Amino acid sequence: MNSFDYLEVAVELAPFTEEGADILMAELGELPFDSFVTEDPFLKCYIPTDRYRASDVKVVLSGYPFVAGFKATPVEGQNWNKAWEETFQPIVVDGKVTIKAPFNEEVRRTRYNIWIDPQMAFGTGSHHTTYMMMQQMLGIDMRGLSVVDMGCGTAILAILAAKMGARKVFAVDIDAVAAKSAWGNCRWNKVGSRVEVACGDASLLQMGSYDVLLANIHRNIILEDLPTYKRSLRRGGHILLSGFYEADVPAIEKAAMELGLSPLDRVADEGWCCLHLCDAQS
Repeated sequence: MNSFDYLEVAVELAPFTEEGADILMAELGELPFDSFVTEDPFLKCYIPTDRYRASDVKVVLSGYPFVAGFKATPVEGQNWNKAWEETFQPIVVDGKVTIKAPFNEEVRRTRYNIWIDPQMAFGTGSHHTTYMMMQQMLGIDMRGLSVVDMGCGTAILAILAAKMGARKVFAVDIDAVAAKSAWGNCRWNKVGSRVEVACGDASLLQMGSYDVLLANIHRNIILEDLPTYKRSLRRGGHILLSGFYEADVPAIEKAAMELGLSPLDRVADEGWCCLHLCDAQS
C-alpha cells in the first residue's frame, strides 16, 4: 500500500451525538468505507482513495440536518490503526467472551478469548450490534454445527462460533480488505482450519447449507438477501440478524414470516436491534 491510498472523510455533526454518528455509520456503510472513528464533533470515515466518490457521500448526507459538512483528506493507512490503538479498550461480553487487541497486555481471560487486529475492517465488538450478536450466539449450542457469517468484517463472530465448537464456519464479506483482515484474524486465533473466508456476496451461499446464519448488515441488504439466507438454512436452523434499528423490525419480521421463519427473540440497545429467527417448519 502506498502512503496515501486512503482518504479520511471527516463529517461534522452539529450537534454531535452518538445516535447521530451511529445513523451515519449505518448509511455510509452502504458505500465502500472500511472503518469509522468518532471524535467529537466529527465522524471520521476511511475509504480507499480509488473508491471515493464525493457525490455519493453528498447524496447520503444531504438528508440529515445535523450534518454541518464534510471534508476528505489523504492519510497514511497506518494512521487509522494508530488512532484505534489509542482509544480501544478490551470488551467483555456477559463474562464469557473477551475481545482484545495486540497491545492489550494485562486483560482478564474468560471462556472465549478473541484477539482482533482490525486493519481497516469493521467489527471490534464495541458497537451495539456486534455485542448483541455475540450475546445471542452464547445462547446457541454451536458444537458440531455449520455456521455462516455474512458481512464478516474482522470475522469476530466467525471466530467466536469456531471457539464455541462449530464444526465449520464460512465467513463472507463483499470488501476485499475486510476479507483479508478476517483471514488473518482467524489464523491468529488458531481457528483457520475451521473457518473458510471468501470475498463476495450472498450468492456464495449456494455453495453449502448451514445450521446457523449470522448477518450483522444494513437492513436493506438483509431484506434483499433474506430469501437466499432461508434457502441456505438447514431444517431447524437459526438466523441471527442485526445492523438495523427497532423501527426496522416490523418490515424484517414480516419478510421473515413470509419465508417460513419464526421470530424467536428480540433484543435492543440504544435503538439498535438484534433478531433471532428460527425455521418455523422444524
